[in-house]
Amino acid sequence: MQTSDFDYNLPESSIAQIPAEPRDSSRLLVLHRETGEIEHRIFRDAGDYLRVGDLLVLNQTRVIPARIYARKETGGRVELLLLRRRDELTWEALVGGRGLRVGKIARVEDGPEVEIIEELEGSERLIKFSEPIEPYFSKVGNMPLPPYIHEKLNDPERYQTVYAREPGSAAAPTAGLHFTPRLLEELQIKGVKIAYVTLHVGLDTFAPVTEDDPQEHRIHSEWCQLPQEIADLINQTRQNGGRVVAVGTTSVRTLESAGMGNRELGIGSSESLLPSNDSRISAFVGPTSLFILPGYQFRVVDAMITNFHLPRSTLIMLVSAFAGRERILSTYEIAIKEGYRFYSFGDAMLIL
Repeated sequence: MQTSDFDYNLPESSIAQIPAEPRDSSRLLVLHRETGEIEHRIFRDAGDYLRVGDLLVLNQTRVIPARIYARKETGGRVELLLLRRRDELTWEALVGGRGLRVGKIARVEDGPEVEIIEELEGSERLIKFSEPIEPYFSKVGNMPLPPYIHEKLNDPERYQTVYAREPGSAAAPTAGLHFTPRLLEELQIKGVKIAYVTLHVGLDTFAPVTEDDPQEHRIHSEWCQLPQEIADLINQTRQNGGRVVAVGTTSVRTLESAGMGNRELGIGSSESLLPSNDSRISAFVGPTSLFILPGYQFRVVDAMITNFHLPRSTLIMLVSAFAGRERILSTYEIAIKEGYRFYSFGDAMLIL
C-alpha cells in the first residue's frame, strides 16, 4: 500500500467555494457497499435510507474563531492559528511571521500579549497568553476556513453545524453541515435515534500524507468524548438490530476509539472497561490518534455520511477502509463527471 494509491485528479472547478442554501439542498451520492450500486439524491432525502431503530451519531464540536493577528515589538505582523488548548493560557498554534523563536513576544491586536515558549514541528509553536484569549474571540478571532476556499464567508455560522455546542475545533466536522433542525426533527419522528459525541478537530486531519508509505504517517491526536449514556444507547441499538450511522469521519474515529477500548489504544480513560471479548462499547474520553487504513476491521460503525475528501489525505484512506479503495476512487470519478461539489462546502456521500 502506497500513499499514491489514494491520489486522484480533481478539477479546481469542482471545489465548492460557498455552502449550499438551504443546507439540506446539497446533493447526496448514495453508495451501496455490497452491490456497488450508486444513487444520486438530494441530502434532505437521507431519511429514505435510515430505518426505525437506527442511531445517527453526530459530532457536536464547535469551531472557535481560531485565526488571530498580533504585532511584534518591532511592528511586524504575526498570524496565529490556534490548534489545541493545553491549559488556561497555553495553546499549540501554527504561526506565520519571521523570527518567531522562543522568547519572542507579540501583542494581539486589541488583546493580550503572547509569548513563544516552545518550538514544535515546522511552523507549530507552543504559545502562552498573558491572560485567557477566549473572552477576546468575538473581537479578535476569525473563522479558520480551509486554504482552498477563496470566497468570503458572510455568515460565520455557515461553517458551524446547527447542533454545534462544545467549543474547541480548528475546523468544522463538515459532513454535519448538511443537516437542518427540521431534517433532524423529521428523522426523530420517523424513529431514528440521535446521539451526540465530541471530537475537537485539528488541522492535521485534513493535511495530505507526505510519506510514501501511509503506515509511516504519524496522525496527530485529537481530544474526543463518548459519554456512558451514549455508549449504552449504541449497545442497545446494536442489540435490537439497528445500525450505527456515523456522521463524518470525526464521529467514526470517536466511535471506533471507544470500540477498540483503552487497552488497545493505550490512551484515553474510561468509566468502565469491559473484557476484550465483550462486543459492547463503554464510555471513552481523552486523546485519540486512531489512524484508519484499509485492512482495519470496523467494530461499531455500520454506515456513514461523509463529504468528498482531499487526495492522499487520512480521510480518503478512512473511507477507503470502509468501502474499498478501488470502489471509492471509481465513485469519486463518477462524482466528478456528475458535477458533485467537493471538500468542506461540497456535497455528501452516504455509504451503506
